[in-house]
Amino acid sequence: MGSVLAATSPTQPPPATGSAVPPGLTVPPGFGMPPVSSVLPSSAPPEETETSLPNPGGFEECHRKCKEVFPMQMEGVRLLVNKGLSNHFQVSHTVMLSTMGDSSYRFGATYVGLKQTGPAEFFPVMVGDMDNTGSLNAQIIHQVSSRIRSKLAFQTQQNKFVNWQGDAEYRGDDFTATVTLGNPDVLVGSGLVVAHYLQSITPSLALGGELVYHRRPGEEGSVMSLVGRYTGSNYVATLTLGGAGAHASYYHKANDQLQMGVEFEASTRMQDTSVSFGYQIDVPKANLQFKGSIDIVASSSFSLVLCSFLNHRKNKFQCGFGVTIG
Repeated sequence: MGSVLAATSPTQPPPATGSAVPPGLTVPPGFGMPPVSSVLPSSAPPEETETSLPNPGGFEECHRKCKEVFPMQMEGVRLLVNKGLSNHFQVSHTVMLSTMGDSSYRFGATYVGLKQTGPAEFFPVMVGDMDNTGSLNAQIIHQVSSRIRSKLAFQTQQNKFVNWQGDAEYRGDDFTATVTLGNPDVLVGSGLVVAHYLQSITPSLALGGELVYHRRPGEEGSVMSLVGRYTGSNYVATLTLGGAGAHASYYHKANDQLQMGVEFEASTRMQDTSVSFGYQIDVPKANLQFKGSIDIVASSSFSLVLCSFLNHRKNKFQCGFGVTIG
């Protein structure tokens, strides 16, 4: 499977993780715990601060640098209109027309609070969207203190409550610990608990692990995985090994215009493997950005996907095509 995406580069960097840069507020698809961009304060003397290990970031950010190189897959026709009502509030309208599934309309809203914790970070952040069937996705992210960040996520499907989870993240000087609690039910005795820990071993090497425990009537189990990430001057190599399989990624920045990424995934449950190669080419003078990917899979079918996006008001046009094998 291969895909190519050509898009105009945004005039302002989007607050992709909940931290806001008002005005020009934009929220990408998929909400997540935002990374801390600023360095945590330290009371150590200058000579000790220079030799201390850096904070490694969150566990979920280990493969993010490589994933950002790959284009987002889409099918059908999508129309997205963003409207900033103020420096801290924005609404969006999305219309999806599809031949493979049901067409839909989604209304989204984003609110960014007045509490500033960094040069471009404001809290609390409230993000949500609802489609024409009444299904709702909402998140609330708040910086409780300089080291503790929390997140609450809710999801409904056709007016029925289906999921909720709460995250608590603590960032020390050289480590990050996160606990996630999903769909707890004390009466039934079911729920999901996920624990993450990532520790800086050297300025370039970080090691950590993930423990997932789930329980419901008649079923109980846990899965553990380990992760290692090495960060060089212009590359990031990450490896995750666990009972569910293996996931390896490599990100390389050749220059200011070209970035590349390679991902390898092997699933013990699905009994399959895949290798993906992605690239990103930036043309600042033309205000253009190209993204493409090639997936190595075993299949016998072939299809071509074309997509485009036109914003008359902002004079922006995006188009792309993809090749799907399998």
